[in-house]
Amino acid sequence: MPATSFHAVLFDLDGTLLDTAPDLAYALNVLLQEQDRAPLSFETIRPHVSHGATALVKLGFALDPSNPHFEPLRQRFLALYKANLARETRLFEGMAAVLEDLESRGIAWGVVTNKPAWLTEPLLDALELRRRAACVISGDSLAVKKPHPEPLLVACKQIGADPARSVYVGDAERDVAAARAAGMRALVAHFGYLGTEDRPHEWGAHGHITRPDELLSWMNSEGRDAS
Repeated sequence: MPATSFHAVLFDLDGTLLDTAPDLAYALNVLLQEQDRAPLSFETIRPHVSHGATALVKLGFALDPSNPHFEPLRQRFLALYKANLARETRLFEGMAAVLEDLESRGIAWGVVTNKPAWLTEPLLDALELRRRAACVISGDSLAVKKPHPEPLLVACKQIGADPARSVYVGDAERDVAAARAAGMRALVAHFGYLGTEDRPHEWGAHGHITRPDELLSWMNSEGRDAS
């Protein structure tokens, strides 16, 4: 059964659709240097990227968010990142061909991310992706965000897709939890920002991919169950 048995593919943004780690790492290291601290290696920063600004500031400064110095640092980090959104960020290798293949088959694709809209939308615009996406749900589009299933359900509604015939691809446990709660298939992107402490095979996903193009072969093999 072909992949076209699926109605839609939804992607997490950071660590799944886009390799945003270089620009987020750049912003964090600029902030560290501003505060007279040594920069961190890219390898140290990368596994924390999918968890957002709070996680990155905690990593860089070893501060709890309740610390009065934390929020000013987080706001400065966000300002630095906003100024460098698309400095090095790109689609993951092979993802451009995946999107083209989905579009050629008439399968809608969209983005559901916990990243706020004021960062998500200009980033997708800079890479000329927002006009192609069937929907974009950001972390502040609704009153709730992942792991709550509502963002995925709203995305499916906007697309006109049956959740049971849709797949969500992400690189964090909350992505799998949200997809399963929404009645969608969940795929883990192992090329994303997984840390050594992550146990993706224990998250209850329906499948695992190590390269973007494996999404298409997975959809082809699983399509019979979605039809």
